[in-house]
Formats: sequence, C-alpha cells, structure tokens
Amino acid sequence: MAAASSRISTAAGRGWVGRRQRRGASRRVGWFVRGALIGLVLLLGSAPLARADEPLDRIGHIIVIYEENHSFDNYLGSFPGADGIASAGAAAIQVDKQGQPYATLPAPLADPAPGQTTREPDPRFPPDLPNAPFLFNDYLAPTQRTASLIHAFYRQQYQIDGGKMDQFAAWSDGAGMTMGVWDMSNMPLYRLAQQYTLADHFFHAAFGGSFLNHQWLICACTPVFPNAPASMISQPFPGDPDHLQDNNLTPDGYVVNTSFSVNTPHPATAKPETLVPNQTAPTIGDRLSAAGITWAWYSGGWNDAIAGHPDPLFQFHHQPFAYYATYADGTPGRAAHLKDEADFLVALQDGTLPQVSFYKPLGEDNEHPSYTTVARGQQHLAELVQAIQASPMWSDSLVIVTYDENGGAWDHVAPPVVDRWGPGARVPAVIISPFARRGFVDHTVYDTTSILATIEARWQLAPLGSRDAAAATLVNALEPTPSVAPAQVP
Repeated sequence: MAAASSRISTAAGRGWVGRRQRRGASRRVGWFVRGALIGLVLLLGSAPLARADEPLDRIGHIIVIYEENHSFDNYLGSFPGADGIASAGAAAIQVDKQGQPYATLPAPLADPAPGQTTREPDPRFPPDLPNAPFLFNDYLAPTQRTASLIHAFYRQQYQIDGGKMDQFAAWSDGAGMTMGVWDMSNMPLYRLAQQYTLADHFFHAAFGGSFLNHQWLICACTPVFPNAPASMISQPFPGDPDHLQDNNLTPDGYVVNTSFSVNTPHPATAKPETLVPNQTAPTIGDRLSAAGITWAWYSGGWNDAIAGHPDPLFQFHHQPFAYYATYADGTPGRAAHLKDEADFLVALQDGTLPQVSFYKPLGEDNEHPSYTTVARGQQHLAELVQAIQASPMWSDSLVIVTYDENGGAWDHVAPPVVDRWGPGARVPAVIISPFARRGFVDHTVYDTTSILATIEARWQLAPLGSRDAAAATLVNALEPTPSVAPAQVP
C-alpha cells in the first residue's frame, strides 16, 4: 500500500499551515415548546430570539480527525498553561491493588514475543524507575514503538480508583509502561496546540477502548446484543467477586469491549454467533440526513476492506456506522456515507467535501502504540491538516483533532462522574479553524459527545441522548472575530 503521507502530500500541495455554553434552559425548552415560543414571537411582533450558540453559524464544515490511544498527560502533560503533570500531586504516585504505594514503579512490560502470551520487562527501560511519570524520550525515539496497553471498560474504572487516578500500573498488563509520557514539543500536534486552541479537560466519552468510544462518537450510546453467547459476558475474577474480568458484554447485555458487526467488513475468522446484530439507535448520521445536511465517514483502507482484502492494520471495530441497520451491507446509506480516505482527499481538492466529515486513519497512521509510532502518526496528521488548510473549505471549517481514548496510559485528572458508561480519561483535543482562538488553552470540561453537541447546535438538531444534550459545545474555543489566514508552522 502506498504511504498515506505521499497521497496526502500529492493532494494537498506543498505548503504546511499549520463551552458549548451548556445548553441551558433556553435550548432545552426550545426542543419541547418551540412552537409556543415561535407563536409568542409572532404574536408580539418581536424579532426572533438569538441563539446562545450563534458563533457556530459561521461554520460551514466540521471535520473530526479521530486519532488513537493517548491520554492528555501522555502527550501534552508539559504543555504551558495546561493542567499538566506538575499539578498531578498524589495521583502521580501509583499504588498496588491493596492501596499501598510501590517502592519503585513496576518494570514497564513489553508486548509478548511472537507466539507467546506472557509479557516480560522491556529491556529499554530501567527495572527500578522512580514511582512517578517518566519520559519515554529518555529511552527511545518517537520513531520507535512502545507496547500496547490494555484499555478496557471495567479495567479503566479500576485504574481511575474512584478519581484518585493511582491504580493505572496495578491494573495494566504493561505495569509501569502506563506511566510513560512523551515530550511532544517538536511534534505537529503540539505546534497546532500552540497556534490554535487546546482543550485540556476533554475526556473520552466512555470507559475503555476504541470500540465503545467510536460508538459514543456517533450515537452517544452503548450497543446492545440480546441473547449473546455466554462466553462473551464479563464475569468476576476467580476469588474476587468485586471486580469483573473484561469480556465483550456487560452482564445485562451491553457491548462494551471490542466486538465485530454482523455486517462487513469484519474479520474472516470471526465466529458468526459472536457478531453484533444490527443496531437501530439513532445516530448523528441519521439526524444530519433528516435535516438535509451532507456528511460522510471516511476511513483509511475502507475500499480494500469491503472488497475482501483488508490491510493488515485495518481495524474493523473503528467503523462504527457499519454496526447500524441504516448502513448495513447493500443499503443506500452505506453507499452514500461510508467512504475511503482517498474520497476525502479528492473532496478536499475539488471542493465537494460534505458539511460534516469524520476521518479515521488506517492503523499505520493512527498513532496507536505497538503497531505504529508517534512519529509516523504525527507526520500523517500534519499532512492531513495541510491538505485541509490548502482546500477551498478551509475558510469556513472547524477541525477537531482528538483521540478515541487513552490507550491505557495514565492521566492525573479525574473524569466527571456522569453515568455508568463514563466519561473516561482525558485525551488531547485541538480545535483548528480560522475562527479558533489563537494560542489559547480552553479549560472547559468537554467529552467526546461535545463533538455531537457542536454539530447539533450548529444545525439545530435534536440531541441523541442525555449526554450530548448536557454537553458543552466547542463554542468557547472560537474567537468573536475570525481571521482566515492559516498560521504558518515552522
């Protein structure tokens, strides 16, 4: 497969440029008594009431770039002005499952060797690191891979430890590896955060991993699997009834960890009885289509995957719309809205990009530890932003770069307590736009459903659920007076 970086460079040319006000009573009332309010306005002969989210009206295109598996502290914990590692306090000191501090950090564990299931200490790191976050850059370069860490629904809740954030190492299959952080000061994400708006209290919507957080990105919901095989249900650890082992489903039938759709594409080795049935909950795609707003989900490697020869790093569970009946195999919805990365680049060039775009990189470009590197993913991100800024759509675009979840990496800020699903840990989020505040750190509390809330506020769509109805939009990241000149990145 040709490198994605070369494809984007060719498409983009040479240059690099690179709170929701809480929907208060006024907007919530609007959904239930809109007719009465409009009637009152007409009766009184008054001008229509202005919307609280009016700054979003300048936005013609919303582009969501959904990267993989890094916590905020893991990437941007030293960013000036942000709530970073220097504020971690007791959360920086990891404790064992009995609540006792480790004398030294448990040795960082490498991925299992080929053909093995056990993990051994990674020889690149000292076995007796201090019990604190440590800098990956002291031991390896961003061009080198680190180990994948467990990031699962129940496990993450145990790591959060009631908001103390001190049992990441204890519950990680990578032990001390979870405490590694990167110096990103020379990386594109960091430079974009310097130029535009960095949200330093942006949490991924649901506990756990990629599967569930992709679902929450599009439906603010957790899929269901009635009568799933018993082997897929999470059960308590032997001798530990207070903690559940992560399997695919909760005991009451919600799908919370990596599972595959009955629709294609899914792994050829997947057992038919384990495939998640078509979901019927409303999605943001449904809302947009009903309102006549154009949209698409673009995915690296999609065309090859639906043709039956997926790239080895194509991630089937990163394709959330494919789990829904409206976008099932052979449906008009699938043909119209589920697209390949190449289609995204063409649409950027010829000015046909839909009003809402979700972009998911292929595995080798998505920054996921273990199967790709920080450097590779960051280069891809840089060229992607370059392509957007060089396109006809840039002048009215709002680009949201964020990460699906923390990838098992430690973060020191306790997430808000909202519901049984989350939110989970903090992740990086950078808002890039001609309308974005420049050099601004936004301390507003957001989660992944803030993306939905922003889309809904911009096009006056009904919320999908209670979470996005209450979430802050990204309006606090916008300047009252825009500038259309792209910032130059050295």
